[in-house]
Amino acid sequence: MAAHSAPHSAHHHGHHHGVVDPHHLATERGIRAVQLSFLALVATALVQLVIAVLSGSVALLADTIHNVADAATALPLWLAFALARRVATTRFPYGFGRVEDLAGLAIVAIIALSALIAGWEAVMRLLAPQPVDHLWAVALAAVVGFLGNEAVAVFRIRVGRQIQSAALVADGYHARADGFISLAVLLGVVGTALGFPLADPLVGLGITLVILRLVWEAARAVVQRALDGVDPHEVAAIRHALEETPGVQAVNEVRARWVGHRLFVEANVTAPAGSSIEEAHALAVAARHTLQHHLPYLADATIHVDPPSAAGVHHHAITQHAHDDLPPHTHPAGT
Repeated sequence: MAAHSAPHSAHHHGHHHGVVDPHHLATERGIRAVQLSFLALVATALVQLVIAVLSGSVALLADTIHNVADAATALPLWLAFALARRVATTRFPYGFGRVEDLAGLAIVAIIALSALIAGWEAVMRLLAPQPVDHLWAVALAAVVGFLGNEAVAVFRIRVGRQIQSAALVADGYHARADGFISLAVLLGVVGTALGFPLADPLVGLGITLVILRLVWEAARAVVQRALDGVDPHEVAAIRHALEETPGVQAVNEVRARWVGHRLFVEANVTAPAGSSIEEAHALAVAARHTLQHHLPYLADATIHVDPPSAAGVHHHAITQHAHDDLPPHTHPAGT
């Protein structure tokens, strides 16, 4: 039989294993996680800011600036999750999930700005040392910063993994690193208490270097998503799920990309020889259903069914031909 193309969208053959749309529920959970973590980090930063101003600790000021920036990263994520609730349009047929990736870029920029501010303050204090007062309060603020960030980190990472939001998980690990940076402020307190006043700005400078490392790691993850990069293990999981579908003779090509925290899949599978159009259609539906069970974060899957005699995307290429007064040309597969 001829090759049979069988795309299946969520609007036609999809179903939800529950009463509530899982994608809508995931988005709502993401918004709630962002709201609660924002409030927690703002409260933590306010406590640290008061003590930093009273004590004159540049290390604590650097940590406070970073915590303020960390709280600010919740704002673009909040906007992204809010837009993700909007339905797809003819201009944006995949919806607005890509805004989440743009929010990730904004997060990277905010973190980088916090590194520049913290580094500037540390260098200025090295050039013009100033005494640090209320060391016990600085130590207390450092502990508060650690506990506040760790609580936010646990919450963001757990929810991010459950809804498959790379941006939320990355922001969670960012908060966890911030917590350990807060503990580093204690080193400045100990050094100052032992009669080494430059320990405070040196720790502030060290915190700046750690923030820059976070910028690099966050930027790498966000840019990979923006360029439609996926974890090879995810592609392998998709292929394995399709291979488990009864009737699928082979899985020829698998493509996937994330749009925010939603995964879109395209795949070519081989049907048994002699399959009718109806049987090939049913196989495509079954393959998509299998993916739904294996990938709870799946947004949509397009399954193309090939006969054994023309299995693989290379069979979809159009050989040399001419039309519309154009010179002879070909159309490679996938274009």
